[in-house]
This record gives sequence, C-alpha cells and structure tokens, in this order.
Amino acid sequence: MNLLCRGRLKLLVASLTAVVLLTWLYLLAGNLENGRSLLLAPCLDASPAAQLLERAVLESRVREVEEENRRIRLQLSQSQGPAGQLPDGNYGNQQWGASADTGPEDGDNTAEERSNHTECPRSPPVQKCELLHVACVCAGHNASRDVVTLVKSVLFHRRNPLHFHFITDTVAHRILSTLFQSWMVPSVQVSFYDADELKSEVSWIPNKHYSGIYGLMKLTLTKALPADLSKVIVLDTDITFATDIAELWGIFRKFTDKQVIGLVENQSDWYLGNLWKNHKPWPALGRGFNTGVILLYLERLRRIGWEQMWRLTAERELMSMLSTSLADQDIFNAFIKQNPVLVHQLPCFWNVQLSDHTRSEQCYTEVSDLKVIHWNSPKKLRVKNKHVEFFRNLYLTFLEYDGNLLRRELFGCPSRANPESVQLQAALEELDEDDQCYDFRRERLTVHRVHLQFLQYEYTPAEDGTDVTLVAQLSMDRLQMLEAICKHWEGPISLALYMSDAEAQQFLRYAQASEVLKNRKNVGYHVVYKEGQFYPVNLVRNVALKNANTPYVFLTDVDFLPMYGLYDYLRKTVVQLDLAHTKKALVVPAFETLRYRLSFPKSKAELLSMLDMGTLYTFRYHVWPKGHAPTDYAKWRTATTPYRVDWEADFEPYVVVRRDCPEYDQRFVGFGWNKVSHVLELDAQEFDLTVLPNAFMVHMPHAPSFDISKFRSSSGYRNCLNTLKDEFHQDLSRKYGSAALKYLTAQRTV
Repeated sequence: MNLLCRGRLKLLVASLTAVVLLTWLYLLAGNLENGRSLLLAPCLDASPAAQLLERAVLESRVREVEEENRRIRLQLSQSQGPAGQLPDGNYGNQQWGASADTGPEDGDNTAEERSNHTECPRSPPVQKCELLHVACVCAGHNASRDVVTLVKSVLFHRRNPLHFHFITDTVAHRILSTLFQSWMVPSVQVSFYDADELKSEVSWIPNKHYSGIYGLMKLTLTKALPADLSKVIVLDTDITFATDIAELWGIFRKFTDKQVIGLVENQSDWYLGNLWKNHKPWPALGRGFNTGVILLYLERLRRIGWEQMWRLTAERELMSMLSTSLADQDIFNAFIKQNPVLVHQLPCFWNVQLSDHTRSEQCYTEVSDLKVIHWNSPKKLRVKNKHVEFFRNLYLTFLEYDGNLLRRELFGCPSRANPESVQLQAALEELDEDDQCYDFRRERLTVHRVHLQFLQYEYTPAEDGTDVTLVAQLSMDRLQMLEAICKHWEGPISLALYMSDAEAQQFLRYAQASEVLKNRKNVGYHVVYKEGQFYPVNLVRNVALKNANTPYVFLTDVDFLPMYGLYDYLRKTVVQLDLAHTKKALVVPAFETLRYRLSFPKSKAELLSMLDMGTLYTFRYHVWPKGHAPTDYAKWRTATTPYRVDWEADFEPYVVVRRDCPEYDQRFVGFGWNKVSHVLELDAQEFDLTVLPNAFMVHMPHAPSFDISKFRSSSGYRNCLNTLKDEFHQDLSRKYGSAALKYLTAQRTV
C-alpha cells in the first residue's frame, strides 16, 4: 500500500513539472511568433494598446496554469492526509486569517509567490471610477447615529464613487435624508427604501434578537433593491472600516460561477452549541458565518429563487427551533448548511468580530492586517477584548472626525452634480471677493450638515390643537442651561445645537449621564455642524423652528428660564385669544438677574417684589433699552388682561406664534439684528404684538459670546451689519410694497 502511495506521489510531481514546463514553452513560442521574447520585461511595449492586449492574453493563460497547479497541489495534500478531513470549526480547510482569497494583496506571500512577482503594476481589484453599491438596514434614532460613523469610515478610505442603499423606518429616513442632502459629498448617491413595506415579508418569523424585526430585513434585499442591481455589499450599522471598501468589492471577482454569498466565518463558539448546558443553536456549517458583512450577488440570488429558498429553510427550522436567536444570521446559516456550494468564505479580517469570547485575535498579527471591525456585542465599546483600547480609539477617531473634510472630489472621477450644488456654485461665483462684506455674504451660502433628532425623540402633540413647543438654539458654552430649562418647561422642546463633530459626542455623553435629560423623550436635539468663521444663529434657529411638530411655538433663547407653569398657561391662552384664526404674536415679558444663584420667582407678585428690591431687572434696560421698551413694563405691572403694543424700531421680544410663521433671515450671522429682523417681518405680515399679563421669563447671567466681542471690537463688522440692514430693508420693500417704507424711515430716524 505504501509503495502504491509513493508511486502516485511521484506521478503527480512529474505531472506538475511537465505541465509547468510545457506551458512556459508554449507561452515562449507564442511570444516569439509575435516577434517578442518572453525574456523581455512584459511591461515594455511599442504601443499601449498592444501592451494591454498582450497582458490580457498572458494573464488568461497564467490563470489557467495556476488553476491546474492548484488542483494538483490539492491532490498532493489530500494524498498526504486523511481525505476530506476538516479542521475543527473551519469550513473549506481554511485556517483563521486565511481563505481562498488570500493572495499577494491579502497577507504574507509564500516564497514561491514572492519569486514569481514581477515589477509590473498589478491590476486593481476594481476599475477606477467604478460605482460601488453598499446597503444597510437602519431604523430609529440610535442606529441613525451609528450609521454616520460607519459612513465616515467608508468615505475616509474610499477612492470610488459610492451608492448607499438604506432600508429605513420613518425616523431614520427623515434623519438620514436630511443629513446626506446637507452633507453634499461628491460622487455619493443615496437611495431609501421603506422598511414598513417589507415588514410583512419577515413579520411571521419569531425573533429574540434585540434588533427586532429590522434584524431580519437583510433577507428581503433581493426584493427591496432595484431589479437591475447585480451586486451589493451589505453592512451592519456597527461596522468600522480600516481600509478602502473597493478591496472588499474586488472579491466579487473571485466568486466561482455558483457562489452567491460572501461571508466571514463566525468567530465565537455560538453555533458549536457548547456555550452552556442545553444550548441549542440553529444549524450551521462548522462554526457558522457572521452576517455583519455580506457580499450579495443579487443577480444570481434572484436566478436561483432566493426568496423561496430562504423561506422554506426558515419554515422548516422554525418547526423545531420556534424562534431565531440571532435574527437573519440564523436563517442564512441554516440555508448555507443545506447549500454549502453557494457560499464564498471571506478572510476573517473582513469582519473582526468584537463580541465576548471570540477568536478574533487570530485574524490579525499587525495593525495593517485590519480591514473591518465589527462591534457585534450588545456591550459595544465596553466589550472585553485584549486590544479593545486600540479598536475603541480607531472607532472614536471616525466618531469625532470632521465630516466636512470628507466633502472632497474624487480625482479623475467627475461626479454628477445635483441641482442644489449647481445653484450654490452659481451663487458663489456671483460674489465679489473684493467686497468688504464678502465673508458675511459667503456665510449665507454655506451649507451646514444637519443631523435631526440626534437623541431619542418620542412625542405626539395633544389632540386638542393647543400644543406649544419651546424653540431655541445653543452652542457648547450654554449646555449647562438644558437641565434647568427642562425643569421649568414640561412641554415639548426643539433645540438646535451648533457644534463640531467632537462636541456633538461630548453633548451625547453629557445627555446620557444626566438623570434629567435622559428621562425627557419630548426634547428634539438637532445638531447643526460647525463650518465657517461666523455663528449662523438664524440658520440654527430655523432648524429648531422647522422641526417643531406642534401647532404653536414659543421662540426664545436658551439662556432664559420660563416661569413655572408657562407651558400650561400658553396652551390656555392660544385658545382664549383664538390664535388658530388670528394673526397674533404673544409677547412674553423678559427680565434678567445678574446673580448666578437665584431663588426663582414662583408668581408675578413675587417677581414684582424682586424687581422692586433690585434682585431682578427688565431685560437689557441698562445696555439696550430699545430692544424691549415697547413691551411697556409699567403697564404690565398692573395688567390683568392681554394688551396690544405697536412695533418700534429695534424691538426684539420673545413671542409665541403659529408654527407657520416667517423664518428668520439667514443673512444675519453672529451678533446683531438677528431677532430684530424677524419681529420686523412679523409686523410687516400684520401680526398683532400682544403682551401676556401673567407670563414672564428670566435671563440668567453668562460670559459674553465671541461674536459680541467681534462686534464691539471691529468697525468693519459693524459697517457690514449696517450694509446688511439696508439690503434687508430693500428686500422687505420689494416683498411687501409701500407698507414696508415705515421700517426704513424708522431705521433712519434711529
């Protein structure tokens, strides 16, 4: 028997040698026929076209030889060990960190591969400017926040145009559509698909996983995505890329004709069924596969009847398993167990899984080995792992990375400009860079990224149509006011926060650590990301205003505390004054204190007493009396019913109006005239300014803003503000006709 085996080995070795010699002789002869020696460097050619043709022919022949060699080596390896024996927990005789895809671009090469390497440039895994398709299922506020970090990591490394496909619920669609529309990243397309329309496809499957019904949605992608889309990379939202996603896309080229799904082996013992007593997982091939990163060959999946096949698999297994534990992953694995020929195993560094008790450490030996990090534990960043600090820092880098820096054009890949970009570019080209107010005008055209509902928001307005939302804006230096406002105002709040990416994460940690804030689900936090040298105060106000979802809004500033009970008082007042059918702006009188510690007045009588004692003052009476003097504080002291006041120049009260009121004029940035212009337009639209006799608010002290310092120190700043005022008056006259002339006259009198 031993002699027979040795004889077979000698025969195979001789065959291998003969094939190699004959092939290279054939290639040499073919090249000599064309007047070229194989000994010459194949990179050198008389013409580029001939070079490309010759290289394609050579590559095709070499691939045929390598495939033949691979089969012979496989026969050799099988003859030296027990045939068909698989290593424990591995499929396809592949060790951790290696697969059929491992080659010169995937890891350390063998000595033979290194000796065969030429200095010719290797063909790229994908064509330059080839469009890559990426799909994600995203539902809810938290997942919408997580997917942004994933997208940042992809955009940071990418060199190809991308098309993102998002399966979303209503919340995620609103958040992400606004974000991408305002992000305006070149060579990036985004499509959305309604998850509600797909729920019936998977709602019949009992699922214990924390992802709920959305954890099963990836099963429906052949139906959800466009019929002409042939390939897609599918990612979980808790993924971080450490390399160009084009490398992963290039693996589609390595699929055999029968393979339809590319997956990384599961790196925990879950599917081995030995984690605890009576642990019974769904059937899987060996250790099973993780579905956090999937290459889906949609065209082939549709051809083999994927929708019917996974349904039959799920129905069969649910008869004994009763429910899924890992959502779609259980059904994918049961399907692969029955159809192993359809799966293409990816090297494990394409999905380094950081759940507890994983073997992920065997996927990498150096940082350069890392491709994709998957935070697939419910503990996320708190997961236990030997190198978790490194992974956490990599994740935090993208979490706090300035997304504005990702708005870069792809060199050599012209992007299809959307109408908004074309219009914006045309407006920018019309600006005169020699204009002393160029920076102000440029700021008005700046498109800021906006992330709506940064935290969980759950609020349905009262059915009686009287609900009022407190609307305000703030930056990082006013963050300490949030808890106090929430204690004073129990109704819904819409806040726009002007922050950098890093500051937004600081705010997130602050809010999650606050007992007051984390228990309030009726506060909408909308992040407007920093860009440019000015504070776009009215743009930020408009974001908060437009995202209030009640019929009425209380337009205030974050450094004011409303009186206790103001929310209920306003709801009653809007009915009494018939705000639904009349044009009224209800003025809430403003006061201030210079004390950081204040015993807040619980009633109008107590406020008047503090006013008399000098503990409180009418707002800005000593700095800017014109701003609130028209409120007529003397009359307010004794008033018991609402009273009407006339508009006066520079009047800037805090008002309650219908939500469909005019927006703030965004030409006014930084300090000066941002509220004045808004009240002026309310008057131009014939809103009656009505002072409420039993309402008040108190301004709390704080350090001066950076913008007011610029206003006070720069004459150029003040001159430009005056120029913007004049232009605003001219626009108002064109908009409202001769009725608006009184504002220009009043301004000149001032």
